[in-house]
Amino acid sequence: MNTIKEDAVYTIFNEYFSHIEDPRQAHKIDHLLNEILFVTVLAVIAGADDFNEIAPYVRGKTKYNWLSAFLKFPGGVPSHDTFNRVLCMIDAGQFQQSFIDWIDDIRTGLKSDNNKTEGSKKDIVSVDGKTVRRSKGSNNGKKAIHMVSAFSSKFGLVLGQQKCLEKSNEITAIPALLTMLLIKGTVITIDAMGCQKKIAMKIIKKGADYILAIKGNQANLYKEVVDIFEKIKTPEFKHYTCQTETEVDKDHGRIETRECVTINNLDWLFEIHGWEGVKSIAKVTATVHHQASGKETVEERYYISSLSGNAALINRAVRKHWYVENKLHWVLDVIFKEDYSRVRTGNGAENLTTIRKIALNTIKRDNTVKTSIKNKRKMCGWDDSYTINILKNMKA
Repeated sequence: MNTIKEDAVYTIFNEYFSHIEDPRQAHKIDHLLNEILFVTVLAVIAGADDFNEIAPYVRGKTKYNWLSAFLKFPGGVPSHDTFNRVLCMIDAGQFQQSFIDWIDDIRTGLKSDNNKTEGSKKDIVSVDGKTVRRSKGSNNGKKAIHMVSAFSSKFGLVLGQQKCLEKSNEITAIPALLTMLLIKGTVITIDAMGCQKKIAMKIIKKGADYILAIKGNQANLYKEVVDIFEKIKTPEFKHYTCQTETEVDKDHGRIETRECVTINNLDWLFEIHGWEGVKSIAKVTATVHHQASGKETVEERYYISSLSGNAALINRAVRKHWYVENKLHWVLDVIFKEDYSRVRTGNGAENLTTIRKIALNTIKRDNTVKTSIKNKRKMCGWDDSYTINILKNMKA
């Protein structure tokens, strides 16, 4: 077998993930850490969803013959206990930083390709959290881990993640995640949980813009914003309106109309002036008409932003914020079965979420076959040459 391509992709992988420290005692090491991580990523790409499925991936005669042509396997094929133990031991922070360094290089390479990206448009980066539900330990009282992720709508890639500390929440995890990311020139969207002055300040200092949803957790600000949008319905306040933009989408028997109204004259607001870089407020009214039943629902959402009243951009960004739910969280649950994972020991659950996101980013960058992520995973399990083709996407 020609192993040049296989050697190349393994070398690319090691460029980013070989710096992770091996926590095991040197004299007890039978299996190389780099090979354990590489095989784990391969197996997850090819459809393995937990450690019990990762080990059998490499044990099959055909797969072992292929992998042993460019991997050493000094201690033979690792058992599922070895995969489990090692992934639970390695430092989750180091692993996440390696992941972020890798995807930052990918983004840098993509930015110069105006034919394949939205070149002239700002990247909307959605920040949102997700709980890995079965990582909860009922015997030891350990809470399920909650991961905050950043998702790029422009490139369709996960940019990074940060675990919420057990006695904390997204308010502390979001600034830690933003610190690690390269977000200059992007627009950060966060739901009401992340509508905090320190988070707004962090975004501005990193050279990005923000659109933050406001609700009851900022009660006084919320009341003022709602009040001013009621006032502009009257003739004497009508001139306060900066821009209005309407979008209509038709999908799955639904017609959704989203009207965005912005105000950048903030003189009537008192609470707004403590927010770093704020330039406008926005109201998005989403009206959904269900064609089958004829029913109609209306939802009003309010935002503060460092953007200068650009209704079209804010409307687009608010819509794309939900990409993190539809194109990341849903895929992790339904395709990668993340919520069914019972890994609870040490850093195992956190590291496995990083590996799933490495796999997801790598698969999503493939454009050689037009099919679903689920089918691409199966194809990787069946066809080693296609697996190598997928792994080429790890190259920045």
